[in-house]
Amino acid sequence: MVSEVEASPPIACMLGAGDFKARLAEIEALNTRSLRSAKQHGLTLCLSYAKSARAQVEDLVRRERTCCAFLTFDMKVRLSDVLLTITSPPEAREASETLFEQFSARTSCEGSCACGAS
Repeated sequence: MVSEVEASPPIACMLGAGDFKARLAEIEALNTRSLRSAKQHGLTLCLSYAKSARAQVEDLVRRERTCCAFLTFDMKVRLSDVLLTITSPPEAREASETLFEQFSARTSCEGSCACGAS
């Protein structure tokens, strides 16, 4: 029987340096076009995107689940927006702020996110 600790994915991005830079650029472009708000609550980051960005957010989530399997991604399409909630495991607490910066990079959005976290 495998313990939960042994079954946990490593807390590391699996992208190579070049791919990582390209991914960051894609996230920044998506955020510049469509990110409405970003708010961090401890180990949770809530991102609200324009509803028109649904396909791009779905693609981002699909690819991030592969390279950053230690993060949990929850996407909800609502009437007015697409809500992406990213949760970091407790083991990554010290790195969570740095981890989350990549997902809210180069945005001027302000405000809060109605993700239900407090």
